[in-house]
Amino acid sequence: MSRDPQGPTPPFDPLAPDPDATLPMLPPDPEAVESGALSSDVDDEAVEPAAVVPKAERSSTAASAMVAAGILLSRVAGLVRLSVFAHYFGTSKYADVFSAGLRMPNVLQNLLGEGTLSASFIPVYSELIHQDRKKEAGQVAGAIFALLLAAAGALALIGVALAPLLVSLFLPGFEGERRDLTIQVVRIIFPMTGILVLSAWSLGILNSHRNFFLSYFAPVVWNAAMIATLIAFGGRLSPERLVMALAWGALAGGALQFLVQLPRVLKLNREIKVRWAPRMPQVRETLRNAGPAVMGKGVVQISAYLDNVLASFLAAGAVSTLQYAQTLYILPISLFGMSVAAAELPELARQRASGGEVLRARASAGLERIAFYVVPSFIAFALLGDVVIAMLLQRGEFDRADTLLVYLTLLGFSLGLVATTASRLLSSTFFALRDTKTPARYATLRVAISLVLAIVLMLQFESITVAGFRTPDGVFSGLRIGGAPLGAVGLALGSGVGAWVEWYLLKRSLRQKIGPVGAGAGPLGRMFIAALAGAALAWGMRILLPNDLPTLISGVLVLGVYGATYFAVAAALGLDQAGAIFRRIKGMLGRR
Repeated sequence: MSRDPQGPTPPFDPLAPDPDATLPMLPPDPEAVESGALSSDVDDEAVEPAAVVPKAERSSTAASAMVAAGILLSRVAGLVRLSVFAHYFGTSKYADVFSAGLRMPNVLQNLLGEGTLSASFIPVYSELIHQDRKKEAGQVAGAIFALLLAAAGALALIGVALAPLLVSLFLPGFEGERRDLTIQVVRIIFPMTGILVLSAWSLGILNSHRNFFLSYFAPVVWNAAMIATLIAFGGRLSPERLVMALAWGALAGGALQFLVQLPRVLKLNREIKVRWAPRMPQVRETLRNAGPAVMGKGVVQISAYLDNVLASFLAAGAVSTLQYAQTLYILPISLFGMSVAAAELPELARQRASGGEVLRARASAGLERIAFYVVPSFIAFALLGDVVIAMLLQRGEFDRADTLLVYLTLLGFSLGLVATTASRLLSSTFFALRDTKTPARYATLRVAISLVLAIVLMLQFESITVAGFRTPDGVFSGLRIGGAPLGAVGLALGSGVGAWVEWYLLKRSLRQKIGPVGAGAGPLGRMFIAALAGAALAWGMRILLPNDLPTLISGVLVLGVYGATYFAVAAALGLDQAGAIFRRIKGMLGRR
């Protein structure tokens, strides 16, 4: 079991769909899931959206499916890229250099990119398009592009100039060749992240015109450029030269990601003209709304940095344990929470003038769609998480003890999964109402609560030494898995309470604006029943399978039974989402 603190760290992917893309901030969270977690304060008939919103307006399932499909393809491409990267660099110092070089400039993209534009630009632009003010919308889009180009360009130049200082500040342990190479990589990657900010501008326009797939598929091009660079030059160049070639490949891929979207953007609105017009009323409104979003993003950056600092005090292996667990935890957030929230934001913005009843119904329908997929994701992580982890990771140096440690950490994060995904759509509803301050304020409060609780709970599982002072043993400090303490589990648990606090505050504030919003206790109860039935049959399959079966095969069989059972029971219980899926499958088989 690998316990090397400098061991394999997967390169950070700034292009994988940002799990924080549709609200001002989102570090990993979790907490106890209750069957009424997403439900409103009224019964589910009172929140039934069908009676309010016409079918054509109510359903954005196809749009969210397009977002999810694009995200899934980009995730697969990222895994392929990671595999090729590992083939050429393994866990060498050159892998450290490139991973660190990607991570540092990502702050620029997170502050100015998709999340900020989703909160500030999309609602303004979407409403103009809905009002058939296309020329004015084009002027606003062009002015925002000019501002982003200036801001991203200036910050990228500063990053290039101050790269030695930034590396010394954020990577004080890097010395000699590692430091020198990282400085060179950072100077190439900083301009790349500036280009990706412009790519987020393209995403905002495409989403506003209901063109969802391309913008979320575009990261595949970035991954493909890096894969092509590694295949073309791997084995022919020395490791240090290959690192530099890969950095240039990443820069080229960033440019391609932007350029592949640009023709479609210009075709959708031929009125876009880049010009400096910060005094336009809509531009000023966008900038006002962007301020709180940027502040929320900044809080996330600080929170993520402090999480790493805390984990660095724990036993060797804690940082990688958190990374593995977070990677799995974020997947359903990206596929389901992000896809629905991204698809709904332009529609909510268009319906702003229709009144609270329409917005309430639309948001409630979106929450029900999210819950249909997130509830089984939570149950799978909670009751079958070790099967998921073993199927994906348990081989080579990653043994059964590692699987159990990551599973417990994933469970800690997953306790807030339902609240986190629901908060995405609740925040998008605030954005549609042109209110970015409320989500940012509650997100900041969540980070503060999560951080305090993370420290307290972490110390209950594992003592640490700071400046020569060792903290007293906590209540659970005697617990070990494979000889490793469970401090990472305490860190994961701490963020859950914060997630539920944020969800509650967003829901309460939104109720004051447009009325009660929720998926409905009835549908949620049926989802949990279906998921628990699936887990029971999956456990039966697990018991029957031979112990020596490869983890990949057993994982596919067990999770296959779980998924099939969930959808079948959900359909039998009358859940519309499951029924629609079965009707679609039946229709496809009928056409054959």
